[in-house]
Amino acid sequence: MASDQIAHDFPGFFKVYQDGRVERYWDTDHSPAGLDPETGVESKDVLISPEPAGVKARIFLPKVPAGKKLPVLLHYHGGGFCIGSPFATPFKIFLSTLATQSGVIAISVDYRLAPEHKLPTAYDDCWAGLQWLARHADGRGPEPWLNQHADLGNVVLAGESAGANLAHYVAVQAGAKGVAGLNLTRMVLVHPYFGTDQPDRFYQYMCPTSSGAKDDPRVHPAGDPDLAKLKVGRILVCVAEKDGLRGRGVSYAETMKKSEWKGAVDFFETKGEDHCFHFFSPKSESIAPLIKTVIDFVKQDGGSRL
Repeated sequence: MASDQIAHDFPGFFKVYQDGRVERYWDTDHSPAGLDPETGVESKDVLISPEPAGVKARIFLPKVPAGKKLPVLLHYHGGGFCIGSPFATPFKIFLSTLATQSGVIAISVDYRLAPEHKLPTAYDDCWAGLQWLARHADGRGPEPWLNQHADLGNVVLAGESAGANLAHYVAVQAGAKGVAGLNLTRMVLVHPYFGTDQPDRFYQYMCPTSSGAKDDPRVHPAGDPDLAKLKVGRILVCVAEKDGLRGRGVSYAETMKKSEWKGAVDFFETKGEDHCFHFFSPKSESIAPLIKTVIDFVKQDGGSRL
């Protein structure tokens, strides 16, 4: 018999009942893949890791000029590691716009969500997404769109909120472990989550192996012995003035500038707005400058490998 007793409650994200049931505060819709008539972007869903749970991704392919290959943007969605999906309408709109206006092939990984799949599952799935992309380096990977149209000498990592945290993790792993056949050039972090000033009970619940404190490099990069190996040449960090995570985003940008990593950091702040307002306040006049900043950054020349 189902129990109505709540064992754990994290408002805005999920609650867990005594019998183990999980109830989310946000319902994620599912927008089917296919042609977006407004942008002309084609999308399809692909399997990137059959074991153990069939991790998928959605690819967004803009119109490709004859004889040309496009950079790839590998995206990790936000949602506190526990909500959201690249198959949801807001991400379909965002990534279709980004693909067509930046001239990139966008790929968004549908990593498994906490708390049903405790962290570091999402980290592992996102790393698997990069490894799957690398399988196309010789033009004989499992996805024809990438074999035919992708320039893997120019790969951009991107994410917002928790997804920004995941993108950073993947970039560090790429440098520490190596990934053949890809040139990771840039990374876009929008309103990134990098822990809190105190141990984060919410993160600790989703990641039981983490203290949530400064000894966990996934949430406090300054203490990561592999930080200087981060495998991109340039990072764009975007923050919002009223965002409770703003301070951590600023701290991350300063940490990277002061570290032994040899790349460059760009910084952009939106005044008067809160966390991920471009999803939650779709009529905000602040969205256009943010999106333009991201698009201009993504469209930069690829640059050299670190």
